[in-house]
Amino acid sequence: MQPLLTTNIYEPAGTVLVCGTCMERMQPGAFARLAREADYVYGLCLEESHINMAVTKLGAMLSTGRIAKLIFATVDRSPHCTQLHYIDHEVRRMMTVTAEISHFVASDDALFPISPETIERSKTLRQLEEETL
Repeated sequence: MQPLLTTNIYEPAGTVLVCGTCMERMQPGAFARLAREADYVYGLCLEESHINMAVTKLGAMLSTGRIAKLIFATVDRSPHCTQLHYIDHEVRRMMTVTAEISHFVASDDALFPISPETIERSKTLRQLEEETL
């Protein structure tokens, strides 16, 4: 796993996995399954880096047109890792994205796909509260 923010934007191509840096240690089986699918694997810890830096980096990487598929994956229940899934939306606000993008969380070493709708709802606590009442 290479650090995302110190990678040249022209390096990745094909299928790219961006995951929380702790995922390999905390959910090794889930990490291994996703890493096998990827041509490039990058780690990102949003406890040490600001999300805006990652948005800019991934936007630049996607703009090269070399990435066909982008996978975001995190451990579940981490407030810092949850932000990693918001990068997709922020990049799409800046540009047209042609790459296929998917999201997963890992729990008990299993992978769970997460829809863009779920990610968006997680950002609107008021709406979530109304839905649970």
